[in-house]
Amino acid sequence: MLHLNRIAAATLLALSSFAAVAQAPATPGAPVAAGAPARAYDLDADVARVMQTFDVPGMAIAIVKDGKVVATRGFGVRKLGEPAPVDGKTIFEVASNSKAFTAAALAMLVDDGKLEWDDKVIKHLPDFQMYDAYVTREMTVRDLLVHRSGLGLGAGDLLWWPTTSFTTDEIIQQLRYVRPATSFRNSYAYDNLLYIVAGKIIAQKAGKPWGDAVRERILTPLGMNTTTTSLAENAGNPNVSAPHSKINGKIAAVRALPVPNAVGAVGINTSAEDIARWMTVLLDGGAIAAAPKDAQGNPARLFSEAQSREMWTAQTPMKISEPKPTLAATRPNFFAYGLGFQLRDYKGRKLALHGGALQGFYSRVVMVPEAKLGIAILTNAESGGAMTSLQYRLLDHYLDDSLNPAPSDWITLIGDVETDMRNKDLARQKTASATRAAASRPSLPLAAYDGEYHDAWYGAVTIKPAGGKRVMSFTRTPDLTGELEHFQHDTFIVRWKERNFNADAYVTFSLNPDGSIERVKMAPVSSETDFSYDFADLLFTPAKKKDTKDAK
Repeated sequence: MLHLNRIAAATLLALSSFAAVAQAPATPGAPVAAGAPARAYDLDADVARVMQTFDVPGMAIAIVKDGKVVATRGFGVRKLGEPAPVDGKTIFEVASNSKAFTAAALAMLVDDGKLEWDDKVIKHLPDFQMYDAYVTREMTVRDLLVHRSGLGLGAGDLLWWPTTSFTTDEIIQQLRYVRPATSFRNSYAYDNLLYIVAGKIIAQKAGKPWGDAVRERILTPLGMNTTTTSLAENAGNPNVSAPHSKINGKIAAVRALPVPNAVGAVGINTSAEDIARWMTVLLDGGAIAAAPKDAQGNPARLFSEAQSREMWTAQTPMKISEPKPTLAATRPNFFAYGLGFQLRDYKGRKLALHGGALQGFYSRVVMVPEAKLGIAILTNAESGGAMTSLQYRLLDHYLDDSLNPAPSDWITLIGDVETDMRNKDLARQKTASATRAAASRPSLPLAAYDGEYHDAWYGAVTIKPAGGKRVMSFTRTPDLTGELEHFQHDTFIVRWKERNFNADAYVTFSLNPDGSIERVKMAPVSSETDFSYDFADLLFTPAKKKDTKDAK
């Protein structure tokens, strides 16, 4: 789905997958949109509480209602320690909220007659191949968007995250080596790789890169003139937010990490003002109200009403989890994935929504078609709770709440859930450390663990001595380099030099009967680790050493 850390993902489950909901604030004192309740709402006070409670330096909020823009506002600062404020034009990475743009671009190709949703992928990309030959033959364009391929959660994400040297074509090539976790179309599991494939189809049909195609077909017609499709395009624009992550528990500005090889999944960078234009068109079923009508009086369209219905029609059922009692009101009655959108209900109304997360940025977009309401929250920090508490405050404000006239204090309730889950994770880590066999020693001399190891879909990692330590390096991911420290027996922990990753991992060596290394497995140390660090899916084996005689 998003790149949410595991604690945020677990909070999603505790909130009955709250990432499916999104919420934003209205301008205090602004005219109340038609149909909105008259209950007073102090957005500024709530945002101040949220930013303090969840450690968020800055955020931008967009609200549209009944075809009108109610708010496009900024709060806080673009970069911690600097005075420049966030405003309605400040650019944020929105990560997986880009998936809706990819879905819309494909919908436009369907309208153009250039493909059908149920075309086989190999019709358009003959070299496309999944691990299983049957899945390769049967995978459709629709299947690329709905997270039912059989791949596991975040499978293969280490091919593009953190920034790798793989090209888009190389990522698609490596898909054939990623083992499935379930049978084809059996169940929902969020993935990013197949949206990269979808982006490739768009590029192929347009005869130009995905970013250029999306700009030409979507951004320019909607007047989303400050939105970019790569971090390189942000160069020279001073009004760009910096990403922020927790380093040893303290919020800090960090480097932006470009992901040019995964644009179909996470390529969009936008502002509150531009995303308000996007939500308005989505809520109008593809019609562009601001554009001139044709000779027959019909509105200009981005995509047809039929494609609008298709994108917001349930395609893959999603599991409904029971929330904690204090969050019972968040439990949906239905929960599914459409085409680039999650679908669920809240207070009897259907929602179409999505979340996004990359290093230093979280975003949330939610629309209530029946109420013509759209809310977007863009943040420069990694807190699902910040967005979720605001989204429910805003939904409660804008939706008729006659059955529950006193709104819940979502900021406190969701803050308590996050704190509780974080404390449990820390306690689990302490228990693991306290119960380890501290007196144990590695089975082999440390130098015996050095070498190159290969995984079928990722490729090579190396372990080498450096400065008296053993250093593990992912050869296609420059930032994934860290020192190994012994944990117990033949298990080590790799501590990445980039501490803001919050993704330290166990590295466990298994031995053959003769004492040589058979394989190496990895697993995240913390449940806060983002699921896109899919270390657990890797299976490394020692690289075969060249025979010196053959080498001569």
